[in-house]
Amino acid sequence: MSEVLLEMRHITKDFSGVKALDDVNLVVEKGEIHALCGENGAGKSTLMNVLSGVYPYGSYSGDIIYKGEECRFNNIRESEQKRIVIIHQELALIPLLTIAENIFIGNENLKFSNVIDWDTTQRKAMEVLASIGMHENVNHLVGALGMGKQQMIEIAKALAKDVELLILDEPTSALNEEESNMLLDLLLELKKKGITSIMISHKLNELARVADNITVIRDGRTIETIQRSNNEVIDENRIIKGMVGRELTNRYPERHATVGNVVFEVKDWTVFDQEEPTKKKLKNVSFNVCKGEVVGFAGLMGAGRTELAMSLFGHTYGVKSSGHIYKDGQEIKIPDVQSAIDHKIAYVPEDRKTYGLVLINDIKWNMTLASLNGRFSDKTIIKKDDEIHAAEEYRGRINIKAGSITQPVESLSGGNQQKVVLAKWMLSEPDVLILDEPTRGIDVGAKYEIYTIINQLAESGKAIIIISSEMPELLGICDRSYVLNAGEIAGELPKEAMTQEAIMKMIMDHTAKRGSLQ
Repeated sequence: MSEVLLEMRHITKDFSGVKALDDVNLVVEKGEIHALCGENGAGKSTLMNVLSGVYPYGSYSGDIIYKGEECRFNNIRESEQKRIVIIHQELALIPLLTIAENIFIGNENLKFSNVIDWDTTQRKAMEVLASIGMHENVNHLVGALGMGKQQMIEIAKALAKDVELLILDEPTSALNEEESNMLLDLLLELKKKGITSIMISHKLNELARVADNITVIRDGRTIETIQRSNNEVIDENRIIKGMVGRELTNRYPERHATVGNVVFEVKDWTVFDQEEPTKKKLKNVSFNVCKGEVVGFAGLMGAGRTELAMSLFGHTYGVKSSGHIYKDGQEIKIPDVQSAIDHKIAYVPEDRKTYGLVLINDIKWNMTLASLNGRFSDKTIIKKDDEIHAAEEYRGRINIKAGSITQPVESLSGGNQQKVVLAKWMLSEPDVLILDEPTRGIDVGAKYEIYTIINQLAESGKAIIIISSEMPELLGICDRSYVLNAGEIAGELPKEAMTQEAIMKMIMDHTAKRGSLQ
């Protein structure tokens, strides 16, 4: 019989009168990978924040039993003293510090009581990195690393604290498929070493692959715990039914839009890297999008998809850009963001917290921000009633889970924050809508809702561009796709020719062609 490491009993947590957790129970066995899944706002992250002391004892009701002992954590440091370490979705690394400094920040190696022992710090940092298969120079800045390696540094930090229970909140949400597989393989290796993991994720295929048990939470309540039997892969449809309370037979709604004339066209678009101004990040990129059409952009991490979107949206990325942009057959200039908005072009960014939201402000303020100059103002006077009505309408329309539109955006789950960004640009009534990773960090039920909204926008005649790292998503919702590789268009695929194999072959062929020309 397996040994129980953790029990959370009857956990209840309120936020401003709204129950985020309602009598939740969780049992985690020693040495297992235990997954938590549920829709956005279901309470998964809240439950882990209770466990790790982010929400201190007294701010919730219920009991935490860890290794047979009742625990009442008042902060993260107290939970870490019990060797419980949480890695949040938004990484807690300091870009301008070195790898070694980040690994031991708050857990410094000291000599003479209060002096940092840098020799020991660097040696131990190399040792802990080697234990997870990394051999980076520990004196390099963390900010120079890719997102996948940064996530591994967070795990190294936890190992440096001699972790026994590792909590990971959406650890692969910002990673490509290769990086995600590396991280999942590492969790399986840590399991062999006796480290227990609790993993929150919306990527059901990952949970089905590595989890021993999956606890489903819906609307703040524990629904069920699904157990893996005889090492068989857990059925994704079983997980979905628990999450949304019904069968979800088709993850992508049917398309009914009629494709019209070209609305948006880009020709020979070239942009230089803002970090290395002599290096071309985008090279002679040309594409078009028609009225009522959903066009995808596929490519590997670093292909330049986000840079393309940002450079087109008011030159928010890059230097020395050149080329031509046409809307409805007329060439236009977009020197800044306001010009893009004036030309009815909208951009939902990949990084919602940096570029999409003002977190300390409320839902209504964020939703109406891009439309204040016109729709919600009369010269210098803001139409507050119109703001309220519009924000309430869109809160219901795209199912944002919040107590009210006056709730601060920072208090929302990641998926609900993404919905607020989407609503903000929908309210600007654009003709061209660029969506960069629109469903990142969003559960399968909410994804379906967003896909439905995308279809509705296309049916109303909007031209929509989708950038996504999830190839099945592009295959499921796009009419055709461009493949971007190393800042160049590698090719274009119509709906009937779009497969994951075709996309990857196009990337590999383009890479080989570039290599032969160099």
